[in-house]
Amino acid sequence: MKPNLGIDEKNLIAVQDLLNHVLADGNIFYIKLRNFHWNVKGKDFMEYHLLFEEQYTALAEAIDAIAERVTTLGGIAIGTAKEFAEYSSLEETPGKVPPTLEMVKELVQDHETIIQSLREKIDACEEKYKDVGSADFLTGLLTDHEKMAWKLRQYLA
Repeated sequence: MKPNLGIDEKNLIAVQDLLNHVLADGNIFYIKLRNFHWNVKGKDFMEYHLLFEEQYTALAEAIDAIAERVTTLGGIAIGTAKEFAEYSSLEETPGKVPPTLEMVKELVQDHETIIQSLREKIDACEEKYKDVGSADFLTGLLTDHEKMAWKLRQYLA
């Protein structure tokens, strides 16, 4: 049974696709955070290890919520590594493990890429697709990414 949410089907399909792109970015970023968590080294190892863990734990919850939002709107959440790579706007660097502060810088840049993308998607949800629920949902994700980026940025000051 298709949901009857007061949003026409064409707009629902567009928002589902938009959310799947957010889902892909979240999953690619999650994998990067795990990779950095596993491979961080140096005298401040534990501090960064725990910081990265805090962020990937929060991101794991967000990823689940994004996928559930897709299905709430009647769509199918993407769920394979191939789909995540195809849909994501984030860059991966296979086989490379940067020094700790470069990890932090890369994570800040990825947060900011996601934040900028979310701003565009929020506007599209509100104005183009008339889906204030998804716009509100994405706004929550945006503020979470802003705070995580802020925490990381303090290490680069």
